[in-house]
Amino acid sequence: MDLSESRDERITDTAFAESVRGWLEGNLTGRFAHLRGKGGPGSEHEFFDERLEWDRHLAAAGWTCLGWPEQYGGRGVSIAQHVAFHEEYAKAAAPARVSHVGEELLGPTLIAFGTEAQKQRFLPGIKNVTELWAQGYSEPGAGSDLANVSTTARLEDGKWIINGQKIWTSLAHVAQWAFVVARTEPGSKRHQGLSFLLVPLDQPGVTVRPIQQLTGTSEFNEVFFDDAVTDADLVVGEPGEGWKVAMGLLTFERGVSTLGQQIGFARELDGVVAQARAHGTDRDPAIRERIARAYIGLRVIRAHALRTLGAVDAGASGGEASVAKLLWANWHRDLGQLAVDVRGASSLLAPEHDHAGAASDLTDPEHLELDEWQRLFLFTRADTIYGGSNEIQRNIISERVLGLPREAKA
Repeated sequence: MDLSESRDERITDTAFAESVRGWLEGNLTGRFAHLRGKGGPGSEHEFFDERLEWDRHLAAAGWTCLGWPEQYGGRGVSIAQHVAFHEEYAKAAAPARVSHVGEELLGPTLIAFGTEAQKQRFLPGIKNVTELWAQGYSEPGAGSDLANVSTTARLEDGKWIINGQKIWTSLAHVAQWAFVVARTEPGSKRHQGLSFLLVPLDQPGVTVRPIQQLTGTSEFNEVFFDDAVTDADLVVGEPGEGWKVAMGLLTFERGVSTLGQQIGFARELDGVVAQARAHGTDRDPAIRERIARAYIGLRVIRAHALRTLGAVDAGASGGEASVAKLLWANWHRDLGQLAVDVRGASSLLAPEHDHAGAASDLTDPEHLELDEWQRLFLFTRADTIYGGSNEIQRNIISERVLGLPREAKA
């Protein structure tokens, strides 16, 4: 990120941030007031219909797709202004966006790699939040190793015929479309022969099965493709270029919006400190040290994000995104552990009681009711896995940045 902007640019950015703040203060009221702080990771089920209405309210006021070029319905704001929006949004505890996958991931990817026809067909629906998207990357036999996908697609009579399975597909049960990485060249291996397809989910060849988690929620899904179809021209980039497009999308995923994510992390850390004080564990030297490390770590994450944001936005692939993922995922996982440690044994009991009057515990997901700190602990176990596991990120850094030998394959 360029921190050497002129005085006039800084004044403009400050005015933009103030306009965002003022609009949120004036609109997170009335029918939207109860949505503050709702729908974050592990809580995507909360008030979904109301949050969808909120997203459309944002769109009508021109607060979606800010970084997109104006020709595609965006506002073409600067990186600094885009960051300011996400930070003000997080400071206001505005609800988690249901359109994140479309707006922050697929939209920029289509702008960078898609045909003009694809942009005209799909970008308006993303901007106006009339079409929701899911990400078809992970598979049961591949996990974070995207190059090892086995879902196939063959071109036949002007259609791609798709067969295979995706897993951990966030919000596929409410999405109308998915972007799917599939192997379109028979006999190809690893990142060769993959294509990036846009696939409608509302069709007979697609089955979506929610996965119940230990938290009791089911925002993740299995998605089965059994001769599912999509049009031949709904491949982003050329057939066989799916790896390049998929990697481009992952760079967008770890871009500007992560600065707003860190505001949410800071709020969670403040809450953990308050819990430590309430339970008297703030006097424990070991707990105090972990809190201090968390405070410092969060500032390291922000400094790295600001330092590399310009390079990532320009499409650099020097490992910046992988380092960022390692930093925040491990930090957040450790915060989840700290959240239960500061409360001691009481963190093992669910806050509500069953009808018999006995306290339920975390071994009964069917009747589980969690408080926000238990949910934080359980969900952050996944932070170092989804979006590219720690192991995959370290391989990327070692092989592509440091030039070390590639990991031997069995």
